Amino acid sequence: MAANLDLVRSILADWERGDWSSANWAHPQIEFTFGGGPTAGTWRGPAGIAEGWRDFLAAWDGFRVEADEYREVDDERILVLTRWGGRGRTSRLDLDQMSTESAVAFQLRDGKVTRLVPYFDRDRAFAELGLAPEGEMH
Repeated sequence: MAANLDLVRSILADWERGDWSSANWAHPQIEFTFGGGPTAGTWRGPAGIAEGWRDFLAAWDGFRVEADEYREVDDERILVLTRWGGRGRTSRLDLDQMSTESAVAFQLRDGKVTRLVPYFDRDRAFAELGLAPEGEMH
């Protein structure tokens, strides 16, 4: 499990630097979907990840992500509690002026990410993963 956590930490380290270019960690049949929010769709494979992120990032100026906490859900799943920042290109919505408690769920098998789900809302991530909301006992 430590290897999975190390892999997820390295992915987030790239994202925190604004580097979205690598997908060498992705399983060839990875499923990538947004858990709610304005971006809809499911993409497959590393090319799909590139397309999904490109579509999402195109809507923002200065989009950035910061990891708050890593939670190992089980042997195959890791939930990263994140905060997002940036400004909507069209809406001018400033994420820094709102609560941006987001999350990213990773499912891994054999050293590769098989499913990736960024969530705009942590509570939705907790619910979909069958976890107690923040602050509640497990």
